[in-house]
Amino acid sequence: MPYRGPSTELATTALPRTGAPPRTGIHPAWWVALVAFVALLGAAGFRAAPGVLMIPLQEEFGWPRTLMATAVSVNLILYGVMAPFAAALMDRFGIRRVVTVALALVAAGSGLTIFVQSGWQLLITWGLLIGAGTGSMALIFAATIANRWFVARRGLVMGILTAAGATGQLIFLPILAKLTEQVSWRAASLVVALAALAVVPFVLLVLRDYPADRGVRAYGAPLDVDEPPRPDPAGAARRAVGALRAAVRTATFWALAGGFAICGATTNGLIGTHFIPSAHDHGMAVPTAAGLLALVGIFDIAGTVVSGALTDKINPRLLLVGYYFFRGVGLLVLPWLLSDRVQVSMLIFIVIYGLDWVATVPPTAALCREVFGASGAIVFGWVFASHQIGAAVASAAAGIIRDTTGTYSLAWFGAAALCGVAAAVSLGIRRRPARIAV
Repeated sequence: MPYRGPSTELATTALPRTGAPPRTGIHPAWWVALVAFVALLGAAGFRAAPGVLMIPLQEEFGWPRTLMATAVSVNLILYGVMAPFAAALMDRFGIRRVVTVALALVAAGSGLTIFVQSGWQLLITWGLLIGAGTGSMALIFAATIANRWFVARRGLVMGILTAAGATGQLIFLPILAKLTEQVSWRAASLVVALAALAVVPFVLLVLRDYPADRGVRAYGAPLDVDEPPRPDPAGAARRAVGALRAAVRTATFWALAGGFAICGATTNGLIGTHFIPSAHDHGMAVPTAAGLLALVGIFDIAGTVVSGALTDKINPRLLLVGYYFFRGVGLLVLPWLLSDRVQVSMLIFIVIYGLDWVATVPPTAALCREVFGASGAIVFGWVFASHQIGAAVASAAAGIIRDTTGTYSLAWFGAAALCGVAAAVSLGIRRRPARIAV
């Protein structure tokens, strides 16, 4: 049924036929998008933390990097596995409640880290608490805001919210590195906790589940078209599981999931977690290495936007082949680029790797829509889960390699080989739509 809220008359008389706001004000959808961006930014604080904190934790407690990498792996697995069910949580309990609890979990996980004395406590704080919190605010949160609150500018909003993670890395990495070096790693952990908590009041004040809750229609929604029905809260989890059961029967799903698992392994799992410790092994100062990783975040934003535009014009399979190929070349030469100072060759690597970082997301999402139709978004949630599982395996494996051999070289070479596999698998993806009944 069309919305019959308290401001229906205002919406009918004051709003243009496209549902855009009157010129005298800003549509509430933009405030919701802004708060969602800030919330994702706050949650992204921990994504930048492990690489910075590994060295001081190892120096203070003598823990092997395998242990710390395993804690990150638990985090990454939960982050990915919870993503397909995040929509179900938001449908059942509401966006505001889920995001508030998620930020509280991130804050608790990071804040309680200052009290850890044993490795199992790190698994709970870094792994369980923060993994559950960030997993409840994964890409599905951005998609939910964009789909519910926007009709016009939906793609733009989705791109901006997706970039929040990279922006958070850009903001937090230099701050955390400086605090760790000049104060302590505990101060850096508290900054992440406070950043997550600082967003909560804005979430409570601004975020709502649907535009009707604010007495408006979605931005750009035509006034002569009924509001879409709200999803059945009891059916969201069933739809997620049903889409997975149907998708796993197709070779295309396994090709997309396998390629995206390698994507996660070579970004969040390897570079995101181990680049700073590896650079430190070569004599580079932690703040300098953190600055380089922050630069990845700058070019990541540009690469994502450009990749989205290219996906509309070029076969997405070919884009994935190119992305994985160049990433593999970069990883193959990385051991010779690391040194105690920043060389021009390292800056070139950072630029290329940054442009390539999440450039794989638009073509992968496009293939999910094209092949799986109406279930494409749900299937992409499961493909994203494979991305995080790949990241988790790579994080732990690289820690084991470093503790066993004393260097990360085998990890870089192995990841380069996996990129070659991902390129080959992507080339063989079929574009014929699959019939998915959920």
